[in-house]
Amino acid sequence: MDESGRPQPGSGTTDDHQAARPGPTPPPPAGANGTARANSVPHTPRDPEEPPHKEHPEDATPADEGDTPDTAPGPDPFAKPPADGDDTPPPAQVPVSQDDAPPTRSPATSGRRPTKAPEPRGGLLMGRPFGVPVYVAPSWFLVAALITWVFGGQLDHVLPGLGAVRYLVSLFFAVAFYASVLVHELAHTVAALRFKLPVRRIQLQFFGGVSEIEKESETPGREFVLAFVGPLLSLVLAGVFYLGMLAVEPGTVPGVLLAGLMISNLIVAAFNLLPGLPLDGGRMLRAIVWKITGKPMSGTIAAAWVGRALAIAVLIGLPLLTQSGALGEGAADVSGMDTVTDALLAAILAAIIWTGAGNSLRMARLREHLPELRARTLTRRAVPVESATPLSEALRRANEAGARALVIVDADGEPRSLVREAAIVGVPEHRRPWVAVSGLAQDLTDGMRVSAELAGEELLDTLRATPATEYLVVEESGAIYGVLSAADVERAFVKAMARPS
Repeated sequence: MDESGRPQPGSGTTDDHQAARPGPTPPPPAGANGTARANSVPHTPRDPEEPPHKEHPEDATPADEGDTPDTAPGPDPFAKPPADGDDTPPPAQVPVSQDDAPPTRSPATSGRRPTKAPEPRGGLLMGRPFGVPVYVAPSWFLVAALITWVFGGQLDHVLPGLGAVRYLVSLFFAVAFYASVLVHELAHTVAALRFKLPVRRIQLQFFGGVSEIEKESETPGREFVLAFVGPLLSLVLAGVFYLGMLAVEPGTVPGVLLAGLMISNLIVAAFNLLPGLPLDGGRMLRAIVWKITGKPMSGTIAAAWVGRALAIAVLIGLPLLTQSGALGEGAADVSGMDTVTDALLAAILAAIIWTGAGNSLRMARLREHLPELRARTLTRRAVPVESATPLSEALRRANEAGARALVIVDADGEPRSLVREAAIVGVPEHRRPWVAVSGLAQDLTDGMRVSAELAGEELLDTLRATPATEYLVVEESGAIYGVLSAADVERAFVKAMARPS
């Protein structure tokens, strides 16, 4: 409390919350459907000594009132964020005198739909199999050109009679190969959807593809299956292409294409089965360690460090294998340019694996700390006011209640809009008696009402679906609990991520 005895915002004591709670009040009025309004604001009698608000600035006399924030003691409740560690929840309701201002028309909110977060893009949209968007990254075109050039050179030795047509055949091979990669990723997607895990998108990029699954598997068994189906489909495709080879004449264009696709899918399956994150084999290893230890984080740490070891092995081992002739080419035939190309390819693959392993560790750390983000503990206590209330009077009430947010309600106590903190800060103190809170508010949409029980990833998903600066937090009964600031969530998120696992 300050010297005047008013409770200070963010004090975090039980007494502060009790001081702001209303006394015994009659049941809330029934709504239009005959049911009681759970989130209506209780009426309290007006102090006969308190002068009514003036409707026009020229008629107001703030110097004589003595209860505006310009003369009332106590700090501005919007001057600074609450102190760290204040996890005491705000009161569900703060009393407000409905007779302080004449009834006014609340901001219109009917018919407005919540703004949805823009869908993440990743290049050229190719389609939506199973409702999941598939994008081709710009880097794919560079790889397609590289495959066309390299495979075309090989075709010149195998089928010298093709001439320039060999590059058209090579382009077809590049497209067919990435179609196989798409099938690999679709296997992950179908398994994720079957386990009721949302998939944001599939992206075909520089080295293969990626299925962006938004949530983790609930059990290690599902994690193992989700990871294994991709390499399994690649092996199945390799078998299909092998059977196709048996049905065509060797040494022809179809035979060479089928052989190339068979070998490519075998390489994709074998590479992804390597036991290190971010590869599918790393996720399978993670599931095994998770099953043994009972801790998903332990599985992630083990698989990520194995992935980093694989990155170093690829960086050093791939050029050595090429020069030694273990990959089918003698060391004496390897030119200087080929050696540089092999080293560059190894460096790119190693960087991808190392970075993916590090990202897996960071994401696991993020999910470990996400449960610490709870709407109930991050919510600011709020004061309901009517739309014509001057900002100075609204801040005075917030200061007395120890609140740091304002909710505009109609004559029946229904919340209609939220006063933006940034707009309050932008109004000079000498102008606040003449500015109505309705001019600083954002209309309340359905997406801006969040449950006080939300926490972790579910809370972040809800806020991401409707981007806003403030959200109205309500109880399960519909009663106003307070206001959640997106800035507070961001600060809590950064603070949680800074703590070690």
